[in-house]
Amino acid sequence: MTDKDQYKIKQEPYYQAQGNEIALYEAAYAARLPVMVKGPTGCGKSRFIEYMAWKLNKPLVTVACNEDMTASDLVGRYLLDANGTRWLDGPLTTAARIGAICYLDEIVEARQDTTVVIHPLTDHRRTLPLDKKGELISAHPDFQLVISYNPGYQSLLKELKQSTKQRFTAFDFDYPEAGVETEILSKETGMDKEISAKLVKIGAAARNLKGHGLDEGISTRLLVYAATLIKGGVAPRDACRMALVRPITDDADIRETLDHAIDAVFA
Repeated sequence: MTDKDQYKIKQEPYYQAQGNEIALYEAAYAARLPVMVKGPTGCGKSRFIEYMAWKLNKPLVTVACNEDMTASDLVGRYLLDANGTRWLDGPLTTAARIGAICYLDEIVEARQDTTVVIHPLTDHRRTLPLDKKGELISAHPDFQLVISYNPGYQSLLKELKQSTKQRFTAFDFDYPEAGVETEILSKETGMDKEISAKLVKIGAAARNLKGHGLDEGISTRLLVYAATLIKGGVAPRDACRMALVRPITDDADIRETLDHAIDAVFA
């Protein structure tokens, strides 16, 4: 198996289009333009990128960004071994070498002094300097950089700089409309559409509380969890409390409100 093969998506990920985002992404990839995907937690951003990598038959290197991630975690570092030192490429370097789509998930979680290393890959240069190694990598012709983040969690400390934002084309994602989300739950879990629609109704009720006691609404991902539990034999009300309410809030009043909504929908 080649390096490329191990990063390829072997089976088609299920993805339900919400508009013309598939065609627009294909156009961005054809021009090798960097892409930024914005939207709330669990709305399908990562699934979309996985689907596009599969559809384009390109390897996908995914990095879950975090506040402790350093530039070396992205580009690589020297390691000690029995024979002295050896260089180990980081995921960004690997993607640039083999012509993969490199997906930096939740980019705002990374420190700003880390994210600047992507800048030379996002303009006409398409290069990646490995300062510690004294090497300048020219990105493979198939390489593309994709980043994602949740604007709802932006703050003064977690905000992409304009100098980074303006290097990307961008997609705005949101939770699907009710009919599409019902279809997603049915396809993902095998749940019948009647119960799927009830779960979507509960999700909508919670999303209406965003900014009124909830930082974030119930994600499509959590709705899939609830449907999976129900499909496995868990009582719908218990599944909803476990998968939809308890993960998103510890506020007793909000919990009670959502529990009442569950009881009403599954009366």
